[in-house]
Amino acid sequence: MRSGRTRADALWGASESQKVGLMSFTLAIVGRPNVGKSTLFNRLVGKRLALVDDQPGVTRDLREGEARLGDLRFTVVDTAGLEEATDNSLEGRMRRLTERAVDMADVCLFMIDARVGVTPTDEVFADILRKKSAHVILAANKSEGSAADAGVLEAYGLGLGEPIRLSGEHGEGMNDLYVQLMPLADKFDKIAEATSPETDVTVDEEIDEDDDLSVPMPTANKPLQVAVVGRPNAGKSTLINKILGEDRLLTGPEAGITRDAISLQIDWQGVPMRVFDTAGMRKKAKVQEKLEKLSVSDGLRAVKFAEVVVVLLDASIPFEQQDLRIADLAEREGRAVVVAVNKWDAEENKQEKLRDLKEAFGRLLPQLRGAPLVTVSAKTGKGLDRLHAAIMRAYEIWNRRVPTAALNRWLIGMLEQHPPPAPQGKRIKLRYMTQAKTRPPAFVVMCSHPDKLPDSYTRYLVNGLRQDFDMPGTPIRLYMRGQGDKNPYKGKREKNAGALAKHLKNNRRS
Repeated sequence: MRSGRTRADALWGASESQKVGLMSFTLAIVGRPNVGKSTLFNRLVGKRLALVDDQPGVTRDLREGEARLGDLRFTVVDTAGLEEATDNSLEGRMRRLTERAVDMADVCLFMIDARVGVTPTDEVFADILRKKSAHVILAANKSEGSAADAGVLEAYGLGLGEPIRLSGEHGEGMNDLYVQLMPLADKFDKIAEATSPETDVTVDEEIDEDDDLSVPMPTANKPLQVAVVGRPNAGKSTLINKILGEDRLLTGPEAGITRDAISLQIDWQGVPMRVFDTAGMRKKAKVQEKLEKLSVSDGLRAVKFAEVVVVLLDASIPFEQQDLRIADLAEREGRAVVVAVNKWDAEENKQEKLRDLKEAFGRLLPQLRGAPLVTVSAKTGKGLDRLHAAIMRAYEIWNRRVPTAALNRWLIGMLEQHPPPAPQGKRIKLRYMTQAKTRPPAFVVMCSHPDKLPDSYTRYLVNGLRQDFDMPGTPIRLYMRGQGDKNPYKGKREKNAGALAKHLKNNRRS
């Protein structure tokens, strides 16, 4: 076995970004429900990405993350707990998804609960792994303390070699895991180096510093972040599977299958994207269980990190109260919003239904007036091209920058068309306007008495910006900022007059 120094030396001269990019192999964590797979996953990625709870069966989908263990960089996959079910039930579908992860992974980390010991189910799955995976590492988790000694000894009987004593919660045994993974990482590095095709590598993107109006395009390093949100059973996971072209996410007729906010990196029609599949969000009063609260908060966090939020509606029951709350949340967070109506293939009177949807959208969500509304069928894949175009259009508007000169010409026209009111006889002057930021577009107006300008006039300006600069649907922030009188001679006349009077008075005395 080679020492870890060799691998560390190879990475010594690499930059931090290069180190992160060296994902040499994929490690799938598998085992029965509630043996601590998600806890170890969170420790390896250094973040609380996966939901963790005492009850078994929390994880249902495959969740990927970039793991760090010493100088090793690899992709780790958290899987659903293996169940002895082979039918089309929810457990059976979860098992098939986990088996698929085993087939795709380079290394499998098979975890047992050292405090419980080896169960008949562990023996069944150990036999499966011996046949399916070339590299299996056995880990006895929750092995801190003497209570786990018996379970660790039992693990030898699985025929998978010496078990690693681990504690995913307390971080014990990470050095032993490193020793097991290091030679495998070197092996996969050599394979990747021998089989990888030659590619043209661009070190630095050419940026035109004079072009402030350009929209930053997504790249492989900075993909477009898209969150798909909606009520339970709206078809979010099915839609993402159809975009991927494979059954990557667990789906089914049961409502609330997805629990974690699962992120997947894809290349959709040449655009690098990271798509977040979130748990269905019910009304707050109905969310009682701790696990569902964790799932919903995970989805809300995905909305905050997203750039474009796709609000997925069910065509049979669109624009329910919870749909409106979710769309309003995305707008308040300042995200570009696309409304997609799913299960469109089941609709009969499509033209009439679409007209009613557009009318309801404009009436119920005036703050998102003009946002894209597209119809899709996650089942058949119809409408995905329209959805892609709507996402890119929303992203472009969200990054829109308007030249300051054009803004101030526009402001003069808006003031002439409808001057601001004069509360208590004080005329409000709007002197100057500029765009402070993008993502979403935010503008600042320098004016006198900003606290006295009514909200209705701010809405008048925001609506004008949407219409005249082609920014439908995206959140627009408009701030009124007070500007003191910049007249350099203000107060000097009185000051000079006082000084002159004092001078004349002194001359008379003399």
